[in-house]
Amino acid sequence: MKMKINQIWEELANDSSVKNGLLLRRYSGAVLPDVYIAMLQPEKILCIAAAVNERININVSSFDKLQEIQLELSPDHNINGKNILLIKLISNQHQDIFSVLCEDLIESIKLESEEKQFVRTLLNRFEKWKSLFSRLNSCGLSPEEQRGLFGELYFLRKFFQNSSNFQHILDSWVGPSGEIRDFQMNNWALEVKTTHGNNHQKVQISSERQLDNTHLDKLFLYHISLEKVQESGESLNTMVSSLYDILNKDIIALNRFRSKLYEVGYFEHQANLYNDTGYYIRKDNFYRVTDNFPRIQENEIRSGVGDVKYSIIMSDCKDYAESEHTIFDNLTI
Repeated sequence: MKMKINQIWEELANDSSVKNGLLLRRYSGAVLPDVYIAMLQPEKILCIAAAVNERININVSSFDKLQEIQLELSPDHNINGKNILLIKLISNQHQDIFSVLCEDLIESIKLESEEKQFVRTLLNRFEKWKSLFSRLNSCGLSPEEQRGLFGELYFLRKFFQNSSNFQHILDSWVGPSGEIRDFQMNNWALEVKTTHGNNHQKVQISSERQLDNTHLDKLFLYHISLEKVQESGESLNTMVSSLYDILNKDIIALNRFRSKLYEVGYFEHQANLYNDTGYYIRKDNFYRVTDNFPRIQENEIRSGVGDVKYSIIMSDCKDYAESEHTIFDNLTI
């Protein structure tokens, strides 16, 4: 299914009414802010633009040194009192990533009626784009990052199979944004931990807050024991493809999923790096984190102590095991 923004760019590329300058097309009347899909002619540079009140102070100088994407502010020659805030992709090589992020941005601001808040949201999202595009020339995900992402996607697939509310499920996947736990919504949170090799039964906890259920009604831990194999099992790429297949009829959810993959650092042009490594699930178990579950909580840390990391022996957690059915009955979305 072709994204709407790509369709508009194709139409603009075939529009001969402007030989030199900026072509603008309103994205949708259902989007409250004045957001446009744009193209700079004759270079056919892909852009997204917004018309904003000239009295709103927007500092674009901090974005001057970007290479793949650029942000510019200039007067709107068609409407008095307005500026055009223009985000443009310098190289069409990364159109797939740019289009997903633009669609995701539009979806996040489409109901924003207050102009200052709209601009704030747009610029905050652009900050994420900066870091994403800076990773495009990286060497891909580390082996540990690959295993961690595989585990989160394995749980995500189970979640999709238990509920068709795909967009809300994706909203609960907060790990890509750097949150303390991988999944969180309403009054619950869930952390996914993968182990492999000689440490199948020991999981690493990254902070004193990760298994602290203060302010939460329900906190769960999902442990996946993986067996890494070469050219066998299920690869990270086939896992991603299976989720694409589930989401292919929900374009908004599909775009959101792609956007989150980009935040993690998974890019299609690097997929060949993950072709040969596969995984088998040795076993997986859910646990309810409560009462005397083996953990360290923030209120137990003495003043002056920080950066707490520790490990849990999963064989000592069997009294807190929960069935998969019970877990998904508790994950309200």
